[in-house]
Amino acid sequence: MSLQQRVMEDMKAAMKAKDTVALESLRAIKSALLLAQTETGPGKELSEEDEVKLVQKLVKQRKDSAAIYKEQGREDLAEPELAQALIIEKFLPEQLTEEEIEKVVVQTIDAIGASGMKDMGKVMGIVSQELAGQADGKTISNIVKAKLAN
Repeated sequence: MSLQQRVMEDMKAAMKAKDTVALESLRAIKSALLLAQTETGPGKELSEEDEVKLVQKLVKQRKDSAAIYKEQGREDLAEPELAQALIIEKFLPEQLTEEEIEKVVVQTIDAIGASGMKDMGKVMGIVSQELAGQADGKTISNIVKAKLAN
């Protein structure tokens, strides 16, 4: 089942359950998918990789907004953003743990012989491509920095 079909099925369930937070989140995904499809041109489907990137972007937007709201002391606005992020995350592939990400980072560093922060871009590029959709870029970046700083 494609992402769009899954979103539509969940939207129907959310409407029946009168779950406004879920419905709002699902509509955001549907809207982003439709917008991306119109950008690619008529008759062209989005690849699964593009769909994952799109969903990741939506989750990141919600989390960033929530962080800004929290900084400003607006918990009332941060909570709905985090709730939407949780719902949208359900459409992402299973996320890796930090230990699993760390293994991939260490293997990549050893494979290309990276030594120091000057090689961070190379390592990030390879690891990000390898773990596309399975790990957050910020988490990968933090782990790579920690490993290259040693």
